[in-house]
Amino acid sequence: MALTPTDWLLAGYIAFLTVVLVVRGPLADGHAWLLVAHGLFVVLLVAVRRLPPTARVGKALHAFYPLLLLGGFYSALGIVNGNWGLEAILRHDAVVQGWEAAWFGGQPSYDWIRSAPSVFWSGLLHLAYLSYYPMILLPAPLVAWRGDWDGARRIVFATMLTFVICYGVFVLWPVAGPNYAFPHPTGAVREVWSARLVYGLLGAGSSVGAAFPSSHVAATLATVLVTWRVWRPAGAVLLLPFVLMTVGVVYCQMHYAVDAAAGLILGPVAAVAAQWLWSWDAGAAAVESPAISLSTPRTSRR
Repeated sequence: MALTPTDWLLAGYIAFLTVVLVVRGPLADGHAWLLVAHGLFVVLLVAVRRLPPTARVGKALHAFYPLLLLGGFYSALGIVNGNWGLEAILRHDAVVQGWEAAWFGGQPSYDWIRSAPSVFWSGLLHLAYLSYYPMILLPAPLVAWRGDWDGARRIVFATMLTFVICYGVFVLWPVAGPNYAFPHPTGAVREVWSARLVYGLLGAGSSVGAAFPSSHVAATLATVLVTWRVWRPAGAVLLLPFVLMTVGVVYCQMHYAVDAAAGLILGPVAAVAAQWLWSWDAGAAAVESPAISLSTPRTSRR
């Protein structure tokens, strides 16, 4: 089965990450294992593409295997950015904090939760921060469940294109973010159950350097926009959680306001680019396919 735009995108990202690791050197133990994982990705890609696309499992893996790899791609950032060291990364934070001060007159990610402490809003917005995961992972399978497999693949491609752009920036110019640059909030706003859950998850597996632009905001917005186009009711359902999450990443001191603003710009750009690239690839495949003649009546191709 031919490679899809998503396959080429991820293969290109793996190649980029491999070059970065080799060029930066010397390779530590973690880097060596990461290179092994890159090789396994190639094996996985070949294996997935050899599964019969008409079988239910094969069809699902063809469409959704990129979403299953997101956790690994995110974890790899911590290994790659280990070459920088936290002190070097925080120098990039100083630049972003300068933008923050110039554009917002302060540091909203630090000041907001302290100047307007609210257990209710802290609880709700930390919960909204966690809604990022279902907003990223569920729309495409739900669209496929309705029978629109092309729409599901479009959503996955838009999501992954946005992540790849963000992750490329994280590798080349990592920013730690306010969660690392500033002391954590204290008091009741920090002790509400959803805040404790968020900090527990971050403590268990957060990759340093993945702040600017906010992939939370950018990838979720791209997913919402393409979902809206493919299945409007689902896109509408995602709007409120997305807005709350975007506010929450700043209020809860997870991202600088500049990170969120950059994500709000990148998300629509990536969504439009993804739809154009997917349509262009589909059109090129239709023209080049020997099985389809331009002179064949439409009724014979049903």
